[in-house]
Amino acid sequence: MVRLSIATGLTALAVALTSTTAFAQTEISWWHSMGGELGERVEQIAADFNASQSDYVVVPSYRGEYEESLVNTIAAFRAGEQPDIVQVYEVGTGTMMAAKGAVYPVYQLMADHGANFDPSAYLPVVTGYYTDTEGNMLSMPFNSSTPILYYNKTVFEKAGLDPNTPPKTWEDIEAFSKKILESGAASCGFTMGYAATWLGTENVSALHNVPYGTLENGFGGLGSELTFNHPIAVRLWEKLKEWQDNGVFSYGGPAGGPDTSPKFYAQDCAIMMNSSASRAGVLTNAKDFEVGFGMLPYFADVEGAPQNSIIGGATLWVLSGHTDEEYTGVAQFLNYLSSAEVQATFHQATGYLPVTTAAYELSQEQGYYEANPGADIAIRQINLNPPTENSKGVRFGNMPQIRTVLDEELQAVLNGSKSAQEALDSAVERGNAILREFEAANQ
Repeated sequence: MVRLSIATGLTALAVALTSTTAFAQTEISWWHSMGGELGERVEQIAADFNASQSDYVVVPSYRGEYEESLVNTIAAFRAGEQPDIVQVYEVGTGTMMAAKGAVYPVYQLMADHGANFDPSAYLPVVTGYYTDTEGNMLSMPFNSSTPILYYNKTVFEKAGLDPNTPPKTWEDIEAFSKKILESGAASCGFTMGYAATWLGTENVSALHNVPYGTLENGFGGLGSELTFNHPIAVRLWEKLKEWQDNGVFSYGGPAGGPDTSPKFYAQDCAIMMNSSASRAGVLTNAKDFEVGFGMLPYFADVEGAPQNSIIGGATLWVLSGHTDEEYTGVAQFLNYLSSAEVQATFHQATGYLPVTTAAYELSQEQGYYEANPGADIAIRQINLNPPTENSKGVRFGNMPQIRTVLDEELQAVLNGSKSAQEALDSAVERGNAILREFEAANQ
């Protein structure tokens, strides 16, 4: 009897072990920087992928804002505890590219693990930013955005402006804002996030087709130098100071401008320039007025403007140091993530760009743009013209530190302690010192 019990127990254990082995799933760790509703969408994407097959389970984990997440990833890699996938914002691209040995380039991953991968399926302006000088895609596009213009149609109507006609140029911004102030419809004409950086120098340079730096805005290598102290940027910064002093412009703060959106939601400012990815939040918070959408302004007297805007957002980088089994799962997940259905759903729900042509076409077929006027503004703006060396983006090492310098220098202009030219000259000098430090550390 005892022998029978032991035999039965061993048989049961063998069956259990066989069953466990058969249904064991390989875990794929995904670190991201999307909180709130965006974080919930990331969780849903992972859950849907996990439900679609039984071999792999993607485990997403929020690791703080982009800057914090990048620092955490570097620390984890040094400790040998790096994730399979990490979401890195676009200005971290130069830093990731320089991290030799830490990254498993996406084009290589897909080739090594038999995944169907066609870089031409992605929007050219997106792939151009995340490829090396040989045209190889290094990271997987996920959430790409570009700044656009939002305006309060209700305030426009009160001020006697056509609520269906957004301002097109900086000259329009000034004229519309003055009319709004004179009418008393709002106490401020416009506000903008990233006033010194993504909007105030990077996209301003691209839209007017002037270089932000040498060597194709840093795409050409580590020896690049910053040149954003050009007349167009000086002109805008001078106007921002003038407009702040006469009430046309209200500064929303450094970096993304934490006070920018609240000024717009409260109807203090009639116009806001911010990321296209703000669309969902804007529509949610604009409870008492109708929102209009437009492209970023440009100076009307600059020949060739507007050229095209440049992207922000982030991509997914695959890190080295994991097993072949994990990488096969990563390749399958990235393929799933890039499918037209997943990307179209994410685009429509958030305001991020559809990163593939198929996702854009699917959104058109579904009637999304027809039902949501202005939802295609970001796509049309970023594809206004084929990108040039000056308008395909900026890619420098330690770019977050350079952006901090620009924030400091614009604040010096706004508080009257520096002229626009002095501030931009100082930013270039300080920024180039940062580039030389990065170059020395990564040669």
